[in-house]
Amino acid sequence: MNKVEISGVNTAKLPLLSAEEKNLLMQKVKQGDEQARQEFINGNLRLVLSIIKRFNGKGENLDDIFQVGCVGLIKAIDNFDLNQNVQFSTYAVPMIIGEIRRYLRDNNSIRVSRSIRDLAYRVLSIKERIAKEEQRDATIEEIAKELEVGKEEVIMSLDAIQEPVSLQEPAYSENTENICIMDQVSDKKNTDELWAQNITIAEAMKRLNEKEKMIINKRFFEGRTQMEVAEEIGISQAQVSRLERTAIGHIRRIYK
Repeated sequence: MNKVEISGVNTAKLPLLSAEEKNLLMQKVKQGDEQARQEFINGNLRLVLSIIKRFNGKGENLDDIFQVGCVGLIKAIDNFDLNQNVQFSTYAVPMIIGEIRRYLRDNNSIRVSRSIRDLAYRVLSIKERIAKEEQRDATIEEIAKELEVGKEEVIMSLDAIQEPVSLQEPAYSENTENICIMDQVSDKKNTDELWAQNITIAEAMKRLNEKEKMIINKRFFEGRTQMEVAEEIGISQAQVSRLERTAIGHIRRIYK
């Protein structure tokens, strides 16, 4: 972010326009004055520069983000309405941010279907419009109602365009010691204790006779009832119950 030259633009020499100069230039721009348009663009490049700082550390080329931000600036200039009682920068900032966000999403390493991405853009457009016009956050319910889709679809589309986070990204840093996101992710299914327990049970199962193995597998790994097991292998439920108790007793003795 300390680069002096970005995309061939010397940021140290960017012009700084007063509010009066900007208003005068914008009026000329709306009258079709191309020179005034170029001066107005150059006079607002500092605004683009301040916005792209928010996207620092995203892994994207700074020159590319700056150029995309300039596209957003130009779109804001073309669509700005002089009759609205609002400063140009107030109108332009969401446009520039939106353009950069779209660029980052379209170039995301995780591919999202076009329909979901389009829905997400429409959702964001409504959110930006309501934030601008009513100075509040739009609710999922009103967005879904306006787009005539389910709330779940709105939530799913927004989740789908979220930028992925590396598990190696530091979540906390103290001196030279970094704690990564991966270090904070717990796994209750694959703990060392459970892994050792599964090995012990597998070894114990090897010492059962074939009928005991079959009953334990069907009862506890396939989820069958004693009656279902009895009907399947052709013995009584009482025999299944007795064999099951015997097998469990063997496993317990081996496990201890």
